[in-house]
Amino acid sequence: MVFELDTKKLEFPHPSYAEGDGLLAVGGDLSVDRLLLAYSNGIFPWFDEVSPILWYAPNPRFVIDPRKIKISKSMANVLRKNIFSFSIDRNFNAVIHHCATMNRKDQEGTWITADMIDAYSKLASLGYAHSVEVWQDNLLVGGLYGVLINGVFCGESMFSKVANASKAALIYLAQEIELHLIDCQFHTSHLESMGGEYLSLTDYLAILTKKHNDE
Repeated sequence: MVFELDTKKLEFPHPSYAEGDGLLAVGGDLSVDRLLLAYSNGIFPWFDEVSPILWYAPNPRFVIDPRKIKISKSMANVLRKNIFSFSIDRNFNAVIHHCATMNRKDQEGTWITADMIDAYSKLASLGYAHSVEVWQDNLLVGGLYGVLINGVFCGESMFSKVANASKAALIYLAQEIELHLIDCQFHTSHLESMGGEYLSLTDYLAILTKKHNDE
């Protein structure tokens, strides 16, 4: 069953009610408070320019344990050459715009609409959304961005303008930021090759809410 959200009420159904494809609810808004409530409960928006706001909570969830990220021999060789430098939150605006405008195989248009850019930029200004930037010869050549909730980095998108830049961004995120989990949301073969695996929604939510339980 897909629930219709009321813009006047700040609430979501439990993520376990999501459809088989992960779709849980439709409607609502992209306010900071609603986005934070969503991510705190394992829910995220994903829609295109012609759709209403759609909210997903996939079960199982596709994730990467930062401690188990896989680095191929060729990628390890790239990193040893130090052709890239990295930064965190140096230019969130540039990263999200690059992610929105990158041409992607088998995909028409983008889910990173102007409203999404505005919403996540507000999250970034408040310290909830973060970016990793990859630089080569002082040029921004790759990166990723996402929302950090209770030690879980909910990855939204990544981009690469040169070979291996987005992979390098993900490895840097896993190794340089203390995280419990990287939430990839949906499966891709690329992320699977780097250690992505399925995790039940129950186990995912247990990790996501562990900080609150400990307190």
